[in-house]
Amino acid sequence: MSDNARTDNDGQGMIVNPKPTAENQDWDGDDADRADRLRFEEEQAMIREQSEARAAAKAAEAAKQTGTAKSV
Repeated sequence: MSDNARTDNDGQGMIVNPKPTAENQDWDGDDADRADRLRFEEEQAMIREQSEARAAAKAAEAAKQTGTAKSV
């Protein structure tokens, strides 16, 4: 068996809670879920803004190069 096969299924990242209590049970729509959704929406907005800024910069650079090529 290769090393990759062993590490791929070693259980890392799994949350194990053998004795859940009423205080730590995860309920749909709790404050943590709302915070996660808000954080995700903010991250998506930031990514969209960065993508738009990159596209605008690329378009400006292309227009600059095209303008330079026409004047030569």
